[in-house]
Amino acid sequence: MAGGTIPHFQNDAGHAFITIGVKEFMCVGATPPFDHPHEFLDMGGDNEKVCPYCSTLFRYDPALKAGETVPAGALYLGRAA
Repeated sequence: MAGGTIPHFQNDAGHAFITIGVKEFMCVGATPPFDHPHEFLDMGGDNEKVCPYCSTLFRYDPALKAGETVPAGALYLGRAA
């Protein structure tokens, strides 16, 4: 994702997992002021990654665009552009 913006995702609703369209991203936990340290995560060759702070499971789906999530609404726009 070099040269691009790293999307930030949040899990205010407490979903067990969130499906996203990128393998490199930031997890913020919940929207501020209830966020955790913004953690850069990289799935590498895997298709899933668990955030070490909030335990949200992120699943990769190449059919989704960078800002799309399933369920909808998990893209955090506070610092991601």
